[in-house]
Amino acid sequence: MLDSLFPNFKFVIMDKLKRLEVFVTAVDQGSFASAAEVLGLSAVMVGKHVQALEQELGVRLIQRTTRRQSVTAEGRILYGEAKRALEQVEQAYASIEASTARPGGLLRISAPMTLGSAMVAPLVAEFLRVFEDIRVELILSNQMVDLLDEGFDLAFRVSELADVDLVAKPLPLYRMLVCAAPDYLERCGTPQTPEQLAEHRILTHTSWNSRFSWSLIDDKGLPVRWPRQPVLASNDGQTLVQAAIAGVGILMQPDFLVAPALASGQLVPLLVDNLPDPKPVHMVYPFAKEQAPKLKAFLAFVLQQTGG
Repeated sequence: MLDSLFPNFKFVIMDKLKRLEVFVTAVDQGSFASAAEVLGLSAVMVGKHVQALEQELGVRLIQRTTRRQSVTAEGRILYGEAKRALEQVEQAYASIEASTARPGGLLRISAPMTLGSAMVAPLVAEFLRVFEDIRVELILSNQMVDLLDEGFDLAFRVSELADVDLVAKPLPLYRMLVCAAPDYLERCGTPQTPEQLAEHRILTHTSWNSRFSWSLIDDKGLPVRWPRQPVLASNDGQTLVQAAIAGVGILMQPDFLVAPALASGQLVPLLVDNLPDPKPVHMVYPFAKEQAPKLKAFLAFVLQQTGG
């Protein structure tokens, strides 16, 4: 009806929604450059969308200088209303998608780097072979994302859950092993207690910090921190495994990552009676009355494959 009366009506509405999306993202991200990265646009194009919105409304929405941006009073009002409107549009799309019989569309997933590359990535690859109408964007980062604000459908998390607003599906526990190459042990000796690790060449992951760390357990049941002066630190577990295989030093990494090297004899386990307690792993996602078929399909697939 509206299309026949106003041929350009559809395009006008889409332009308005796009401008509002860009404006909300610019406010959320704190800069045009950051918004451009999230939206896949150039910073110049982000600026043009915001400028067009300001011209259309006849008010300044964002004050910008070379160093910072601030949202005006009018901008804050529009931000609140636009955010709610965009969420309603997203919910409408999700409701329609949930009513379709065949899962399809884009599924955005966040996962920690080691878990993501060694476990999640193979699962995603196999999932895509089965569900050909679904596309996946898998982002690996050790930074905890905000699923709603950053537009993720699902995240894998290693730790106790703190966000009560998310639905969680448990997966097999995250178990760590301490390993070294036979060549290294021949040259440098085999540690018999966690305390003796301080005398060895150590490989460590850069994400281990006060918030997220692994401690071994001594013979009295007390925690012993992983040595803090590594010869190699990396944010990639595969890099550490390759260094250990090459005889560089001793590492601690999850069982699923070192299993192939253990099976081939390239690495041997150490301190098996002093390993850290395993940590829980969950798939988490926002609560929704209508769960999108693409998400439902992925959850069921992963739980079936992992026995979770």
